[in-house]
Amino acid sequence: MFNNITPVGLILIAVVVLVLFGRGKVSSLMGEVGKGITAFKKGVDDGKKEVDNAMDAKDVTPEEEKDKA
Repeated sequence: MFNNITPVGLILIAVVVLVLFGRGKVSSLMGEVGKGITAFKKGVDDGKKEVDNAMDAKDVTPEEEKDKA
């Protein structure tokens, strides 16, 4: 269905959206999308750091406790 959208079609869709919502509304919406993408990337990076830190953790279990397992 959407495989046949050409660059001209995308421009037409962009013009219609701009006319319907106005430049200010579209601009603020794109700003919010940009903030969301930035927050998502930061969350992914933080998650990677947590996983890396967990992989570097040392086993501090006393030797006598290890034998019980």
